[in-house]
Amino acid sequence: MSTSVTVTERAAKRIAEIVAGEAAAEALRVSVEGGGCSGFQYKFDLVPEAEKDDLVLEHAGAKVVIDQVSLGYLAGSEIDFVDDLIGSSFKINNPQATASCGCGTSFSL
Repeated sequence: MSTSVTVTERAAKRIAEIVAGEAAAEALRVSVEGGGCSGFQYKFDLVPEAEKDDLVLEHAGAKVVIDQVSLGYLAGSEIDFVDDLIGSSFKINNPQATASCGCGTSFSL
């Protein structure tokens, strides 16, 4: 299994748009925390800078940062942005997830 995390063109474009509108933000932090209806949940935050031990992904003008603990849960994942009838949101395509909730924000391993 790949330990890398990728960012799609759609996600990179949306991240760049969001960060451009926030004076204090430089990157989107993607993290995993306990909770949600399936055991773990994804969290998205705008941050002014990366921490020293973060993985920093830069793609098409967008910057994503992931802490080392969350990286273990996100290894091999793809960060995408979907815009469909039920709304628009970031979506994590995580090959490690054995189950996820209907809204796609929580998962189990």
